[in-house]
Amino acid sequence: MSIPNSETNNGVPYTHLPESDNDSGNTPARCRKPNKSTFIMLTGLVAFLLFFVAVKYGNNDGTDDINPGPVPPHETVCNMLGSNLMPLTTMRTVARGVEEGVSAKSHGHFLGVRPFPWTRKMLAWQRTSFHFQPKKNWMNDPNGPLYYKGWYHLFYQYNPEAAVWGNIVWGHAVSRDLIHWQHLPVAMVADQWYDINGVWTGSATFLPNGDLIMLYTGSTNESVQVQNLAYPADPSDPLLTKWIKYEGNPVLIPPPGIGLKDFRDPTTAWTTPEGKWRITIGSKINKTGISLVYDTIDFKKFELLKGMLHGVPGTGMWECVDFYPVSKIVENGLDTSENGPAVKHVLKSSLDDDRNDYYALGTYNAGAGKWVPDNPIIDVGIGLRYDYGNFYASKSFYDQEKKRRVLWAWIKETDSEAADICRGWSSLQPIPRTIQYDKKTGSNLITWPVAEVDNLRSNNNEFNKVVVKPGSIVPLEVGSATQLDIMAEFEVDQNMLKKVDGSNATYDCIKSGGSGERGALGPFGLLVLTDNSLSEQTPIYFYIAKDLTGNFNTFFCNDLTRSSEASDVRKLIYGSTVPVLQGEKLSLRTLVDHSIVESFAQNGRTAITSRVYPTKAIYENAKIYLFNNATDISVTATIKIWQMNSANIKSN
Repeated sequence: MSIPNSETNNGVPYTHLPESDNDSGNTPARCRKPNKSTFIMLTGLVAFLLFFVAVKYGNNDGTDDINPGPVPPHETVCNMLGSNLMPLTTMRTVARGVEEGVSAKSHGHFLGVRPFPWTRKMLAWQRTSFHFQPKKNWMNDPNGPLYYKGWYHLFYQYNPEAAVWGNIVWGHAVSRDLIHWQHLPVAMVADQWYDINGVWTGSATFLPNGDLIMLYTGSTNESVQVQNLAYPADPSDPLLTKWIKYEGNPVLIPPPGIGLKDFRDPTTAWTTPEGKWRITIGSKINKTGISLVYDTIDFKKFELLKGMLHGVPGTGMWECVDFYPVSKIVENGLDTSENGPAVKHVLKSSLDDDRNDYYALGTYNAGAGKWVPDNPIIDVGIGLRYDYGNFYASKSFYDQEKKRRVLWAWIKETDSEAADICRGWSSLQPIPRTIQYDKKTGSNLITWPVAEVDNLRSNNNEFNKVVVKPGSIVPLEVGSATQLDIMAEFEVDQNMLKKVDGSNATYDCIKSGGSGERGALGPFGLLVLTDNSLSEQTPIYFYIAKDLTGNFNTFFCNDLTRSSEASDVRKLIYGSTVPVLQGEKLSLRTLVDHSIVESFAQNGRTAITSRVYPTKAIYENAKIYLFNNATDISVTATIKIWQMNSANIKSN
């Protein structure tokens, strides 16, 4: 479907970001004065509720409480939110998981900010329709993903009792296609002294005879992090519903010089030239993040190699380390044990200090058990990321069925814990992504949604050669804009690019004024999850910077600062540069699924995932627009938009 030129199609000036979120206020409604008895009764009820929540669950000194205690009752929290009766510090500001020895698994409370009065209808809208998540309660890291006897398996960190971190076991689900899922019973529980405080992150390895083993981190009865071995109780069962823990666990304990709570998340094993198996485990020495290396023959006895696979000063604790090869020649993924001259090795770490996933390309010396980055300036923890938004604790696996490497991750909540408890669930998985080496640039990876998600597309709308002039927006009429797959290309007049003067000013997505900061060559892109008044909007955009020598640098950004009118939601600006080669059009793909937005620039060279919690731009009020806030250029956009059907995710 095409639309008229933007000059005659409701083109209106693009609204700049306000200087403050407090520019507008609400006029209080007049009401009839209650009689005395009603007033006394309501006052007493409110006082009791405020006292109950503030005392039992509150934290009045403004400090982090790393012993959060019981989770508030679901109905109590929902009633408080819906009645707008919560005091300024209703929920404890907790750092769940830190005392236990993992990265913080809570986002705390927004101190001094009254929680938004979420309604159940608003919260119900936030649940996704084609992303994986449990039916209820808390989820974080993906664990041991694999393909086995016709089924994809996803294990994940799961709290079966509440929508906050704690009581961690391994949730389990299976799928034929990575999109439609069947939940299965919990795979492993915390029932032994070596994992009684948590069955934490682990990885799967296939042996040459087809046998499957799982290594995972357990938190002992003394909160020491140890590595344990498990294997299927019935290898003939394609659903892998029951697991046996090795009677000799733990198979690894922290070596001398390593903190008792700084030794976690074993990788998938790969083979050495001597025919042994090799794994790496994340840790730190002071502030240097490191990956320890172990060799084994039977996964029961291990030898610690001297030194480490790699380490980077100043990066802190390395969690969820991943290590795998990518081909420089073919598009297929590679088994973890592949090596050779046509191979680069990827080392990835999740940094406990800043909760982001970093990777680097490099060369692996199998004989020495060492890895060296191609470019030390963009080493692990200081350079490239899989995703520049909300994306952590990722884990990849080799899909031997389709000869590809597939990536999972933990997409956390960025609203208040009170809203999570009322809603009854917390956290998502992204659409799984394939990983490939970017043969065109030779310096980065490409991540892209698995092809199977395309099967959910329906009702295609096309908008061809839409001209968007400086300072204007153009609505795109597609009906409901809550579940979408969007493919867009943007063309900028090359003659205009040459005419625009360069500048010595620097640009940074995160430090900029967001989509409201106008420049000669940007920003321009899409507004998703936007209401008709534009009071709530989520811009995804490009910004082109031209320096004094005439060189261009392109940025890909996602601005959440006006994504919601709720006060207890983190509204950040995400983004980074994206390589754009000579002759390439600017392109993006965005998947919108209620409260998650996943965006990919230049066919996956840069990705940004965000969580969005609008209060108005929901259900039929969610719209999509083109916008151009550049001052000196028009852009021409060609867009395809599909409605997305819901995935079939069945309970056990």
